[in-house]
Amino acid sequence: MARILPPTEEWSDSEHPVMKALHQTLTDEDVVLVHLNLMEADRDREVDFLVMMPGTGFAVVEAKGGLVSHDKDGQWWTRSRGSRFARVDPVDQARRGKYAVIERLERDSRWGRRGRIAFVHSVAVPFSEFPDTWHSADLSRSALHDKADLPQIGGRLRRLVAELRPGDRVPDHDDIEVAVEILLGGEVWQDGPRPEADLRAGQVARLTTEQYSLLGVTRLLNRVEVRGSAGSGKTTLALEQARQLAGGRQGHPAQKVAVICYTHGLAEHLKREVASWPRRSRPAFVGRYDELAEDWGIPPHDRDDSQWWEQELPAQMAEAAKQLDEVQKFDALVVDEAQDFADAWWTPLLGCLRDPDSGGIYTYADPDQGVFGRRGTPGVPMVPLVLDHNLRNSRQIAESLRPFAPHIRPRGLDGPAVRFVAADPDQVVGVADDLVDELLGEGWAPGDVALITTGKRHEVQRELFDRYGNQGYWASFFAGDEVFYGTALGFKGMERTVVVLAVNDGRMDPERARERLYVGMSRATDLLVVVADPDHIVRVGGRDLAHKLGVTTPHR
Repeated sequence: MARILPPTEEWSDSEHPVMKALHQTLTDEDVVLVHLNLMEADRDREVDFLVMMPGTGFAVVEAKGGLVSHDKDGQWWTRSRGSRFARVDPVDQARRGKYAVIERLERDSRWGRRGRIAFVHSVAVPFSEFPDTWHSADLSRSALHDKADLPQIGGRLRRLVAELRPGDRVPDHDDIEVAVEILLGGEVWQDGPRPEADLRAGQVARLTTEQYSLLGVTRLLNRVEVRGSAGSGKTTLALEQARQLAGGRQGHPAQKVAVICYTHGLAEHLKREVASWPRRSRPAFVGRYDELAEDWGIPPHDRDDSQWWEQELPAQMAEAAKQLDEVQKFDALVVDEAQDFADAWWTPLLGCLRDPDSGGIYTYADPDQGVFGRRGTPGVPMVPLVLDHNLRNSRQIAESLRPFAPHIRPRGLDGPAVRFVAADPDQVVGVADDLVDELLGEGWAPGDVALITTGKRHEVQRELFDRYGNQGYWASFFAGDEVFYGTALGFKGMERTVVVLAVNDGRMDPERARERLYVGMSRATDLLVVVADPDHIVRVGGRDLAHKLGVTTPHR
């Protein structure tokens, strides 16, 4: 029989039969945590059962009582005897509980470098019955345990982990004991800079969630242009906009939505975020502008061929859009970092709307980050909405960005002072490398740190590209366990806790260099270290920026 922690006699009607079945069908080595309360940025999250099986994996089980049903529209319902049907979402509860457990473990120093393990979520409905042939877009039949399944729930959970997470690392007994200590014993104070960074991250998550209320203003509008400076939460808001439209919220029926951007890193981030949502809330397309072209049958091309990007690609896409049938078209477009799009790019995008005159167009942009020199517009009337709060960056970093965006209003918590390190132009990258080593010595984890260049790529970045290609390179970023090396152009839309910005674009046009400096500085959430020739900072950013960075006089 499984070990139940903490011991309790307080069970709801829905939980008691599930607890009894887990206790009896799991092995003596298995551990079940019950009534697990986890605090998230926006709310407390309760996990009914966390099942930990050495040699197999972890599983969250959400128990839902009453007579549970699932309709053709994907909605879950429950009804107790004599009561009305009530809408519920046990799959979302189970999924969110799983990610809350993962986040809680991975931010604790005691978990160390154990990393992710095989982990699934499931739902138990002890008083309801579902046919073996039942299936749903958001939950497999093997992850739904009904009245008839309970006597075999232990074996079902083991098979479920093998089915959904093959090849993932399985936990050993030590993993489980550490997890019990973390989840039931509370957090411990950690030495080093990470705890305060986690505190600021929680503040950012809360403020960003509060900002979702702005979407209520747009619920009756179908052409909205959201403008905001770096750190204002545009990408998170764009994703929430897409989720609400695709899921049939904001007073709309469910819509077919495309989420589009230009850069590789941002596209990968968007895809990974959307992959964690319930299927019924996912947009129909998420990716880069050129990936949309590939979906339409246009082969990929050299990304450095500006003639193709600026003229040939949009012309080919405009023709392809004319050939799309209604099934292939979209009800709404959500475009992130829209300042990266050229005027000509919007012709095929308008052409892929089912209703070009009133179809949804929602753009999110920072005009001051137009590092690719396009700054196109859809060419149709748009209702502007301005975000003037900086949510992402610490107060010190946000204040350093004021010379680029004077209207910015910092809302982040206090963090470390922004550091400026003077270096000769030909020594900037080498000095930045030494600073990365110093930061790791201060207690920052490698995955907390990014070294970003404003000009030529760092040699480590080139090596990663040559060895793993673009996909493998960005996979290393999302793995989050090593120092990341990138450029201000490629890192736009992304972030790291600590950024060492190597300003190595000394011969670039001052206006372009200024934009890259702004983008690079704004990528750090907690600690920003700028390595540059002081003369260059004065020439590109002006004396106001030099003053904020502590560059009082040029060094020559």
